[in-house]
Amino acid sequence: MKILVADDSRVMRQIVIRTLRQAGYAGHDIVEAENGRDALEKVRSEAPDLVLSDWNMPEMNGIDLLAALRAAGSAVPFGFVTSEGSPDMRARAEAGGALFLIAKPFTPEAFDEALAPVLR
Repeated sequence: MKILVADDSRVMRQIVIRTLRQAGYAGHDIVEAENGRDALEKVRSEAPDLVLSDWNMPEMNGIDLLAALRAAGSAVPFGFVTSEGSPDMRARAEAGGALFLIAKPFTPEAFDEALAPVLR
């Protein structure tokens, strides 16, 4: 399996990747993207099995990335890992087709709970 991690913070991408490993997903290939536009290109070129995206990023934010993927016909499973988890954001994420929204700070258990139905 291949997981695309999109976040404008390199440090946060590394934390997400480490948390994936701690949650039991160490065997998956990881592709990194530094913003939504980069992620959109990498979904086309890398064909990941899952996208984990931050919401707030320069050039293209996460919700616009999700909309662009769906408009292009991509059904890649998509979830948010973001610092904001308000009810409005959760509703927008779900309406856009996201499978989950994991709010920071997060735990390996939260990752496993969200990812198990998608990756196992």
